[in-house]
Amino acid sequence: MLLTTPTTYRASAFMSAAEGLGLDVVQALDLPEQLAEYWRVPLGVPFNDPERAVEAVVEYAGREPVLTILSLDDGAALIAAEASARLGLPHNSPDSALAARDKGVMRDRLREGGAPVPVFRRYSLSSDPGEIAREVGYPCVLKPLRLSGSRGVMRADDPEQLIVAFQRLGKLLLEDGAAPDSTDVLVEDFIPGVEVALEGLLTGGSLQVLALFDKPDPLDGPYFEETIYVTPSRLPEDVQASVASCTALAASALGLREGPVHAELRVNDAGPWIVEIAGRSIGGLCSTVLRFGAGMCLEELILRHAVGLPVLDAERERAAAGVMMIPIPAAGMLTGVEGVEGAREVEGIVDVQITARLHRPLVPLPEGASYLGFIFARADGPATVEAALRRAHSLLRFEIRPHITLRETKTLNSRLG
Repeated sequence: MLLTTPTTYRASAFMSAAEGLGLDVVQALDLPEQLAEYWRVPLGVPFNDPERAVEAVVEYAGREPVLTILSLDDGAALIAAEASARLGLPHNSPDSALAARDKGVMRDRLREGGAPVPVFRRYSLSSDPGEIAREVGYPCVLKPLRLSGSRGVMRADDPEQLIVAFQRLGKLLLEDGAAPDSTDVLVEDFIPGVEVALEGLLTGGSLQVLALFDKPDPLDGPYFEETIYVTPSRLPEDVQASVASCTALAASALGLREGPVHAELRVNDAGPWIVEIAGRSIGGLCSTVLRFGAGMCLEELILRHAVGLPVLDAERERAAAGVMMIPIPAAGMLTGVEGVEGAREVEGIVDVQITARLHRPLVPLPEGASYLGFIFARADGPATVEAALRRAHSLLRFEIRPHITLRETKTLNSRLG
């Protein structure tokens, strides 16, 4: 069973891998029950009502035996863990799933477990930002506890910036339905240094590193929009080993023991620091560039591990690979895209996929939660991969109309049904 949202990028790769392995898969979609019935979806699971969602999964498993439950997105990780516990299926514990989902709980557990984390504080959304501004150190980073993909994450270099960022984050969370008195935000010291992403697999608490990505673009704020990932890492071998050890320590501190992990870390003169660690694989379409053994994709590897099939060779292919998540440069309406074919012809580029839809609103970070698309590359070395990604991106042109009237919105909606 795959717990996922209707708009996820990731389901098709898992479905294809499952078909290749001869596995029967049911997608449990984040939909209200009535809408799921209307769309004839086998199983609708409301992520915003975890208790009901767990009951729906358990009920289904009573009719159709389920071998394993995987959450493809952060929003359903706790549901998958709770349902697996109820059904006696192998999975990370609900306690560890919560720690990997909630940044505040995560920071507490990491600190208690001895993992390197910055100084951090939690504040209620109803707090006076002026008082917070006098208490924290600078530069600092404000984070929502449960949003994903750098959404809502902002840097503040002084009290004035913190007040503005706190109010902006509060507005975002309130628009998402948060209650001020029962919603906290995290304020932590900014960690300088280069950022990396580690993709791994846990078996009985033991970490196997599948890939380590460099992020060559500086992520210093004020927002933290990720762009380029390149593997293998160009960091020295001893630094890479310390990153892996730090990730293993973090997973242990959270209680994660089984399945994929995706960790974000910063590395500076003091060593590696944990930014976040999630009990899932890499997001978006980024896994497309990863190949293991004789051409096995990441999703096949994860499914084999989840259902107990043998994994004979989990070593990543020798070729360097990379992906660029194409950032949204400005808010507005996407009205045109040019240069895709030229970008695809750049040496080393495997594919360019534009996932943003024409005549739909674009919302950049920190409020937004998506990208314009993805560029994929393979070459003989990481520097060549990075250069190809930058060259391909430079050839793309996006027409974004900055403003749209209410009448135009109604007309577009009518045309689009």
